[in-house]
Amino acid sequence: MNKKTTLYLLAAALSAPLLSACTDLDQTPLSSIEKNDFYQTEADLQAALYGVYQILSDNDLAGEMYGIYNTEMIFFNDLQSEYARRGTANSPDIAEIGNFAITPTNTFVVSTWLVHYTGINRANVLIDKAEANTAISDRVRAAIVGQAKFLRALYYFDLVRYYGDVPLVLHDGEGEGQPRTATDKVYEQIVADLKAAEGIPAGYSSLPSVASAGAATALLAKVHLVWAQSDTEYSQAHQRELFGQAVAYASKVEGKYKLLDRYCDNWSVDKKLGNAELIFTVEHKFGINRNVIGRCVLSTGFTNDKQPVIAALDNSLYDLFDANDQRREASVTKRLYDPFTGHWFDFDRIRFRKYIDTIEMAKYSAPYISGQNTSSSVLRYAEVLLIKAEAENELNGPTETAYKAINEVRRRAFYDSYAQIQRAPADGSKTELAGLSQEAFRQAVRTEQLKEFIMEGTRWFDLKRWHILVKTIREKVPATDLKHQNISPKHYFLPIPSEQIALNPALKQNWGYDGQTSGDPYTAKGWE
Repeated sequence: MNKKTTLYLLAAALSAPLLSACTDLDQTPLSSIEKNDFYQTEADLQAALYGVYQILSDNDLAGEMYGIYNTEMIFFNDLQSEYARRGTANSPDIAEIGNFAITPTNTFVVSTWLVHYTGINRANVLIDKAEANTAISDRVRAAIVGQAKFLRALYYFDLVRYYGDVPLVLHDGEGEGQPRTATDKVYEQIVADLKAAEGIPAGYSSLPSVASAGAATALLAKVHLVWAQSDTEYSQAHQRELFGQAVAYASKVEGKYKLLDRYCDNWSVDKKLGNAELIFTVEHKFGINRNVIGRCVLSTGFTNDKQPVIAALDNSLYDLFDANDQRREASVTKRLYDPFTGHWFDFDRIRFRKYIDTIEMAKYSAPYISGQNTSSSVLRYAEVLLIKAEAENELNGPTETAYKAINEVRRRAFYDSYAQIQRAPADGSKTELAGLSQEAFRQAVRTEQLKEFIMEGTRWFDLKRWHILVKTIREKVPATDLKHQNISPKHYFLPIPSEQIALNPALKQNWGYDGQTSGDPYTAKGWE
């Protein structure tokens, strides 16, 4: 039996406690033998670590999502935003998400829970086995355990933002029948894991798709910012401390990463290696774990007859950008070069641009192949700068520190990498911000966050943490649209999958998904 086969059998065994109470006991001896015999050598541990990474882009486990950092983040974050809508997708599950009509039986809700906990269970076993293994060197142990803890932290960070309180499981076999753990306790573990991951040895890998100490530090900045805005008991009492930690961790990675002159290079197939802006990414390769986001945003090819799976709500997003902002044509576009006709094609409605790869389209002679080998960015340096600017402003107002961070992002936005000159906005405004009130600076950061991360799986999370989700959808989406009509405070979180509640009655459903219409806990907190 080869290592890959062993790994899959082992992963299935480790996933069972949280996924189902009906595991076939006849399979247990084989799985148990493999689990007990595995994790003996460095090669065994490395193979198991690949299994923890596999969750990020696994096509088999995630089904239609093609991995949690493939379409899952786009469906839940961008489709549940004010600028995107479901296009021609015939999937009722995608329609539910796009229309804010999501149910506890939605395929993507169910898969998200299962796949994240599969990754967590794999990480739990690997961490315990590697920490107890005396046959490997301290450096190897630190590298493997650190990466596994980074990934476990990332998976829990996703879960707590998706569902709120979730069961916190840290060792194999502890998950069955466990109730939901308070959000603050989950965040405490996320922080502990990431602090441990800061011990990943320097130089262990130069690839952004491999967790590093720098990636752990950068993610700590993001985690503290989001935790500060979560309205939990701890975050309310320690909000300033959490904002301060966000600034401190963001400052620690300065000098380790930098913004690329050309914004669009972050999605270029031939620019993935040596990219100093990418802190942590998920890599895709055609035929193995392909990136299907490009297909979702250009599934119709070059036609105006219908819209792709994920379509723009209208063309207003294009108009949000200044004409000299290089992020506009890299994020949304009205025209694309058609490699099959040799001419430019003009769309009636803008297309989301980042994952459309015309090189791959021409290579494979099919529009839907676009973007198959592009990276999914989990964390870029631009986000760290905006985290620092936002947290510093919340702490102390628009200080020099806050301006320096946001203006670095803005200068890149208006840099002409072809002419190699710094341009000013075409509307006559200043590239660098100055003289703003705290509230004006807060809105400026939010605007830059929107422009910088269109279709990168952040928007719903952002609207949630700013507590303006319902307000934004109702203001930006026409009243005739189902998205406007259906949005309610319950959509601050996803529902707990109904099958998980059936398997584990200790789990309780999120408010609003059992038919509740009163006692809304979110509006009571002032969330709009």
